[in-house]
Amino acid sequence: MNTQSTIIDTGRSKAAHVQLAPVSAVALTDNFWAPRLEINRRDTLRSQYVKLEESGCFDNFRRAAGTKDVPFRGYPFQDTDVYKWIEGASWALAGKDDPELSAMIDAAIELIIPAQQPNGYLNTRFMFEKTDERWTTINTGANNMHEMYTAGHLFQAAVAHYRATGSESLLDVATKLATHIADTFGTEEDKLHGVDGHPEVEMGLVELARITGNRRFLEAAQYQLDTRLGMGRMNSAVYPYLPIREYDRVVGHAVCAVYLMAGAADAYAENGDESLRNMLDRIWDNMTQKQMYVTGGIGPRWDNEAFGADYELPGRAYAETCASIGSIMWNARMLAIDPDPKYADLIEQTLYNAFLSGFSLDGKQYFYQNVLSDDGTQRREAWFGCACCPPNVARLLAQLPGYFYAVSGSEVFVNLYAANQAEVSLPDGQTISLTQKTNYPWDGRIQIVAETTGSFTVNLRIPAWTRGAQLSINGDVQTAPSSGAYAKIKRDWKAGDVIELNLPMPVRQVIANPAVGELAGRTALLRGPLVYCFEQADNTDIDIRKIKLKPGAAFEAAFEADLLKGVTTLRGTAVIAEDACWDVRLYRDIDEVEEPVLKEVTVKAVPYYAWANREAGAMTIWVGRG
Repeated sequence: MNTQSTIIDTGRSKAAHVQLAPVSAVALTDNFWAPRLEINRRDTLRSQYVKLEESGCFDNFRRAAGTKDVPFRGYPFQDTDVYKWIEGASWALAGKDDPELSAMIDAAIELIIPAQQPNGYLNTRFMFEKTDERWTTINTGANNMHEMYTAGHLFQAAVAHYRATGSESLLDVATKLATHIADTFGTEEDKLHGVDGHPEVEMGLVELARITGNRRFLEAAQYQLDTRLGMGRMNSAVYPYLPIREYDRVVGHAVCAVYLMAGAADAYAENGDESLRNMLDRIWDNMTQKQMYVTGGIGPRWDNEAFGADYELPGRAYAETCASIGSIMWNARMLAIDPDPKYADLIEQTLYNAFLSGFSLDGKQYFYQNVLSDDGTQRREAWFGCACCPPNVARLLAQLPGYFYAVSGSEVFVNLYAANQAEVSLPDGQTISLTQKTNYPWDGRIQIVAETTGSFTVNLRIPAWTRGAQLSINGDVQTAPSSGAYAKIKRDWKAGDVIELNLPMPVRQVIANPAVGELAGRTALLRGPLVYCFEQADNTDIDIRKIKLKPGAAFEAAFEADLLKGVTTLRGTAVIAEDACWDVRLYRDIDEVEEPVLKEVTVKAVPYYAWANREAGAMTIWVGRG
């Protein structure tokens, strides 16, 4: 395995202050994430490989290579399903050797190589009778065929494959296509002018520049950013003719927006353009303070999968799984630029809620939308006609170990918590080993053991959601660290030194800003990093739509090993309103209606991510308050 299996390589970037640890440097040993990564490698990726064959994705490459006479199938960007799958499978190999999975990757790459054209162009949609249409839909808004978006996913797959395996087979394909794009697009009169309607290529081009040292790829990414007017497809009505550096709020298609921000963060890391950084800060603040669900989900509108107005957060939600993944990717890049724990906090919030809800416990069913309330009709599916989410889930899960730690100089940053063994190389030349022991996210007690001797700094993220965190080293109590900050511990470490961190996890009731009109008078339950929901399966005799929680209502947290593969549930007392008999009329005068009788009931909540893994039934996060 390549020890340099970093998701994004900012080690030599001008304006980045930390480098994420390689995927291969962190071995998760916990009972929460480690089994999911194993399911992803053993079951999810293999089942998706079958779906790629069944959906025609592989045949599209055979057709383009001239080895099979079949019609093109799927969306114009169908190739991206294959590329994201290769990326996910490659990161899985970085974490664990798997000869069978490696052979599957090689087989997929062998289909891709002969489909590439002599000039470097590669997109199976634009072959034969469609050859003359290549690059003709750039700047056509909703009709854009996403050629560069597709290329960007190839670039990311190639980088992952090279870093995980050392093979240049797919990297060669990617560099040829990137060179073709750099030759074709630019400001010169003899080149094409325009950008793809769906951002993504920016990230891929920057990472290719990092891995190959070819500055033309960075310049091509910069051209995409400098030329873009608007955040993405179906967006021109909101941001007509506005350059990226003038953005002040997040708009339009949610996946487009966060992919674009991730690409802009990559570009800033390389060029240090403060106008880009200022824009990134404005957009991050707007998204997190005015346009984000309590789960970390983004994109409320079912129309165009888009962001809406400030505080437009309907209770049902859209919150596409890919949008949560894009948010995590963007925040990882912001964390590399500036090790501010708010970025790691948001990664955690999104991981445990908006992302984790996007796939089933067996790793074979997926949500495209992640609603926050439902009548029982929303169920996960094995695949989609537009199957962007399933392979996206697989690649993020496989990357996950690479988000846990970051390094800078003689410092290591602990961004996420789960039992693991890590061996990371510091830029100052030291190699340090840490063992993390914890039952997180069910328990906030964390123990980190230094397995090596040396002088270095350990920075522990203290989540903003906790209060009264406690810290000790070898039993000696340290100054209480602040919430929403890194606790910095600089010392000469000896092998066997033990850090003990306790993050209290009380059950919390949260309410929304009054400007979120639909959530007025409603509350939600959170514990630690997890958002909870009420599901009909646990509250069979109650109409969960009528639940009301009193402020400060006590809830008991208890781990149930046999429920939903093991979860901590919350059980407490609520009231429901028993309305007087209502006739068939939709509306009535208030003086005709008797005051409802409040009945005290016992209710049970489960982590939101685990909903819809049992029989169909209603679900809600937000319930009445009173």
